[in-house]
Amino acid sequence: MASAYEIIDHEFDVVVVGAGGAGLRATLGMAEQGFNTACITKVFPTRSHTVAAQGGIAASLSNMGPDNWQWHMYDTVKGSDWLGDNDAMEYLARQAPAAIYELEHYGVPFSRTEEGNIYQRPFGGHMTEFGDGPPVQRTCAAADRTGHAILHTLYGQSLRNNAQFFIEYFALDLIMGDDGACEGVIAWKLDDGTMHRFRAKSTVLATGGYGRSFFSATSAHTCTGDGNGMVARAGLPLQDMEFVQFHPTGIYGAGVLITEGARGEGGYLTNSEGERFMERYAPNAKDLASRDVVSRCMTLEIREGRGVGPKKDHIFLHLDHLDPKVLHQRLPGITESAKIFAGVDLTREPIPVLPTVHYNMGGIPANYHGEVLNPTDAEPDRIVPGLMAVGEAACASVHGANRLGSNSLTDLVVFGRAAALRAGEVIDRSAPIPAINKAQDDKIMARFDRLRNANGSKPTAELRDAMQHTMQEDAAVFRTGETLQSGVARMSEIYGRLPDVKVTDRSLIWNTDLVETLELENLMANAMVTVVSAEARHESRGAHAREDFPDRDDVAWRKHSLSWIDDAGKVRLGYRPVHVDPLTPHSDGGIDLKKIAPKVRVY
Repeated sequence: MASAYEIIDHEFDVVVVGAGGAGLRATLGMAEQGFNTACITKVFPTRSHTVAAQGGIAASLSNMGPDNWQWHMYDTVKGSDWLGDNDAMEYLARQAPAAIYELEHYGVPFSRTEEGNIYQRPFGGHMTEFGDGPPVQRTCAAADRTGHAILHTLYGQSLRNNAQFFIEYFALDLIMGDDGACEGVIAWKLDDGTMHRFRAKSTVLATGGYGRSFFSATSAHTCTGDGNGMVARAGLPLQDMEFVQFHPTGIYGAGVLITEGARGEGGYLTNSEGERFMERYAPNAKDLASRDVVSRCMTLEIREGRGVGPKKDHIFLHLDHLDPKVLHQRLPGITESAKIFAGVDLTREPIPVLPTVHYNMGGIPANYHGEVLNPTDAEPDRIVPGLMAVGEAACASVHGANRLGSNSLTDLVVFGRAAALRAGEVIDRSAPIPAINKAQDDKIMARFDRLRNANGSKPTAELRDAMQHTMQEDAAVFRTGETLQSGVARMSEIYGRLPDVKVTDRSLIWNTDLVETLELENLMANAMVTVVSAEARHESRGAHAREDFPDRDDVAWRKHSLSWIDDAGKVRLGYRPVHVDPLTPHSDGGIDLKKIAPKVRVY
């Protein structure tokens, strides 16, 4: 039974779970301040999913023309379809340039202009003059391997600052104190089967998104929403989970990402008639409209019979008109991916693409310091002591209902850094590490033991497949009351089969069967709250497009969804207000509230 597991104990000031861009930036920031810092990760840090981020990182450096943080903030607000929190969005836009220069000084090898400045490319939804001017070149890039460059740099710097890494450890659950504070995590070391208790004054969740709840996703197979699952099991809510971004250009059949940077460099989409159809839908931004808009336009073209290919079920992305030198210099990774996954020579033929699940705007509710929130009606911004969340796992609501391309890497480094700065302010260095909590240990290990010995009739892969197809079919680019109700019913039925799961491997060493089952429990919780929150939101906003409620409703629905899920898979919903006030009043050089007031979102 649970008590049969011996637990090895560790004490740290801070433990960070996850070693992608946000986790490494938080780890580095903590270690730089002299905190005794642990970073736990289920994969080697440079294999974290940030390594797949291609296009770049947004910041108003003005290297390629006029730009400023107010324009960047406005684009982020508009991109969020007025659901983002204005304080967090201002923090992102204002801190972005400093975060980029910091990365540059840490050693990120950004691409350069002739003058030696950081190269910036155009990206969807990034405009000048508060959306009224032409597109702006705001996205700093290291060719089309920006995430890769950032990850390697941050990992090296974290090691240099003596952060301790626990690599290939699977975090099982949060240790929650009787007073509601987080006291650390328990993790399973995959290569020798030992259990480890990490007690800490502060725990930072940087566990990434849950794209693998869907069948076709650009996410790595490790993107299973583990932090969200741990938070949900701790009885805390998740926020805005109905907002799932589809990237317009996943390679047809493979789901592999083709960066928006490809369109930023001059690529364009065509239908079966060879028409550049985006000019009809978004006359100003064209192929560089925001992702939710382009994804819906592509889906409409396919629906109306203008898709390409034998089944007329996808769209072409053309880069064959670009100078091969530009492709080689600016998009080397894409050229390679197109050859491997689509069998296409980019210089001669178009790439077959299809909207593919790419990013989760929702996640663990947090403020712009990275502190996790447990809202009540009376206290919508109540903080959970000792717990932080950053990156895609968090919902500081900086992306609202739809994230602008290249704001995610900005989010990772800006809020990873913000969490470290906040920890410096709130952690009492002289306070003791929380004591061992035997009741929590037993509860966490009992769940682990139950899954390890699960002997039902349904293999993990079968349940996962059912979940992924349900989500892909019923919670897709376009949604209706009918498909979402079907999704809720189907997901409830699949969730009900979880106790009947079958794990065939009982060992503790490199037990991938058990890892996938633990991941499945996390994915199921994420999928369940996503489809229930989506069914309940009777409007279209950002990535949540309902055909039965085609308009945005700011009176009834400009609010964040909160969702709690119990062990039986039952979801309870609540709501909290959007932060409308920016950090800096207009009189102090901040942004004019009238400039960012809700209006119709067109490109």
